[in-house]
Amino acid sequence: MANDQSPIAAGYNDFLHDLKERIRSAQVRAILAVNSELVLLYWQIGREILTRQQQQGWGAKVVTQLAKDLQQEFPQMKGFSRTNLLYMRAFAEAYPDEQFVQQLAGQIPWFHNCTILDKVKDSTERLWYIQQTIEHGWSRNVLVHQISTGLYHRQGKAVTNFERTLPKPQSELVQQIVKDPYNFDFLSLGESAQERDLEKALVERIRDFLLELGVGFAFVGSQYHLEVGGQDFYLDLLFYHLRLRCFVVVDLKIVDFQPEFSGKMNFYLSAVDDLLRHSDDQPSIGIILCRSKNRVIAEYALRDLNKPIGVSTYQLHNALPEKIKGSLPTIEELEAQLEGVSSDDNADVG
Repeated sequence: MANDQSPIAAGYNDFLHDLKERIRSAQVRAILAVNSELVLLYWQIGREILTRQQQQGWGAKVVTQLAKDLQQEFPQMKGFSRTNLLYMRAFAEAYPDEQFVQQLAGQIPWFHNCTILDKVKDSTERLWYIQQTIEHGWSRNVLVHQISTGLYHRQGKAVTNFERTLPKPQSELVQQIVKDPYNFDFLSLGESAQERDLEKALVERIRDFLLELGVGFAFVGSQYHLEVGGQDFYLDLLFYHLRLRCFVVVDLKIVDFQPEFSGKMNFYLSAVDDLLRHSDDQPSIGIILCRSKNRVIAEYALRDLNKPIGVSTYQLHNALPEKIKGSLPTIEELEAQLEGVSSDDNADVG
């Protein structure tokens, strides 16, 4: 007998009929607003499942049956698997306010929402990632990357003098673009690497570096030449920030922060403002990237400077000591070992 004629829980048939009608109605409206309508529909389904489980004691088997019935009725829709229905329930439980779903969560794709549900547990942090996704148009892969590198905890955490050297709201905007630490886990550098090695590696992986810097950065050049007072000077890395409308000078250091680094950056920014800055540009910004820093020393070093400078650190998660690298098996060796295990398994099965 068909499932519609044999309810597996009290009130199930009426519930299923109501969902079918709601889905058909949403399909029509989705022509105009596909994503927001779909996310809202999923939230409503999740809320109904959650409510009935809480009030009527429905168990997990009801979700399994519901998935089968909805997939049978709407075979062209791919979103009614048991797993996705459980996501809908979790989604409704995490965001009980329908207005929040309409105004925020509904503005990003469903699987972005699932990613945030899976990987972020704090409600304030979840809201932040939703807002950043809306603002910057992050793809799902970019969102996963930003969450996995802890962007929420790094954004705006650098030691800076922006509040004293820039007017509001410029100072607040600039503070938010500077992170601490920067995550350079896409690089593979040993402990013996020099500053030029770090600079060269970042330029070679410029797309990854720009992703880590954030939206708005445009690469101008490395070892950018400036002539001041008849002498030659070279900026490690020079960027232009399209949103802030200003040049950004990055000075790379493979050692701990030293107070004299800030004086050198102050000089660079004065030169860039005089030689490169257009009349419509905002004041240039400096970022000193060091292996580590003493926060108090950095604050003292920046206190009386008149140019906007930030001091941040970076991490090289993938850097392995040469001795360890030498002891690790190669890809070819791993494949050979796996093939051997596979052959042994097949022999055992036979």
